Amino acid sequence: MRAGPADGGSRDLSVYIHVPFCAVRCGYCDFNTYTATELGGGGSQAEYPANAMAEMDLTLAADRAAGYDYDQVSTVFFGGGTPTLLPADDLVAMLAHLRTLLPLAEDAEITTEANPDSVTRASLSRLAAGGITRVSFGMQSAVPSVLATLDRTHDPERVPQAVAWAREAGLDVSLDLIYGTPGETVADVETSVKAALACGVDHMSAYSLIIEGNTAMARQLRRGELEAPDPDDMADKYELIDDLAAADGLTWYEVSNWARTERQRSRHNLAYWRGGDWWGIGPGAHRHRDGLRAWNVKHPSRYARMLATGEMPVAESERVAAQDRQVERIMLELRIADGLPVEAVPEQTRGMLDVHRERGHLDAEALATGRAVLTRQGRLLADAVIRDLVL
Repeated sequence: MRAGPADGGSRDLSVYIHVPFCAVRCGYCDFNTYTATELGGGGSQAEYPANAMAEMDLTLAADRAAGYDYDQVSTVFFGGGTPTLLPADDLVAMLAHLRTLLPLAEDAEITTEANPDSVTRASLSRLAAGGITRVSFGMQSAVPSVLATLDRTHDPERVPQAVAWAREAGLDVSLDLIYGTPGETVADVETSVKAALACGVDHMSAYSLIIEGNTAMARQLRRGELEAPDPDDMADKYELIDDLAAADGLTWYEVSNWARTERQRSRHNLAYWRGGDWWGIGPGAHRHRDGLRAWNVKHPSRYARMLATGEMPVAESERVAAQDRQVERIMLELRIADGLPVEAVPEQTRGMLDVHRERGHLDAEALATGRAVLTRQGRLLADAVIRDLVL
């Protein structure tokens, strides 16, 4: 049986492949990542592609056993970690294996994250020839002192070189920035954004630094070695980023993301924000299927041992309740430029839409047509607006 939308339309799938390897662990990062010296017991980089492909096989079999199938894969995203620590041939092999299981859409968006110092001209050319269409470089900053605070190891001068190589290979290019690093000035942010835009990128992400409690940077804050970012300073930096992006022809389409054209928006991330279905392949990866959410065991060695016995490497799963799905929809869709249909907001809180329109947080014209769309001031206060709209 092929499960699909009630109207009989096609059902697309997105696939996230988590490659949990990094050359070093950055002090601010709490992602599920490991350096080579931390791994063993079947969880090594060399064994990872075969493990990931085995999980793809098991995932497809489990979906089909549940009477669930897809027409095509519309987006693939190799994330991490640093996927490009693996040889380019490994990423291409995983993509080729996926293609044997499910058809890829003709215009499928296939992205890999990369550090600027983890690629070469030859590796990017191989990725493009193997089907990758897009690369997202973790630039973070163009200021050496900021990179040092973040424990980033690449030379800022390497970024334009890596972008040029990607362009030469025919890849779309995104640069990811982080703002709000302790000690970073507004001038530092301006330097970084201008450097990113000077590369002629198609897409830019700029995320405010969130210091998670179990990271090295959090421990530095607790010891008084670093100073926590000031909210007003963060707002000034966000407005500067938005102004510089707009002046260069990039338009915001999600609170932290800007693209030069609609085609160059990250369709993979949009699938998350719009509540689509996706596979999560790899240690710690999450998957979603029509309100059923599951996530894998985190450690690569345990992940490998489970796959070796033919067992799905799932740690836990849950069926998301209807009310929770409604809350998640508001939290995610309100952050994108297309906004949220008014009818998606609970009747009990719908009156807050007019309150936030009067405060300048929601676009009045869009609201008159039945959609809640954040203004720039609203983007700065998105979490507060969302809190007022959920039960």
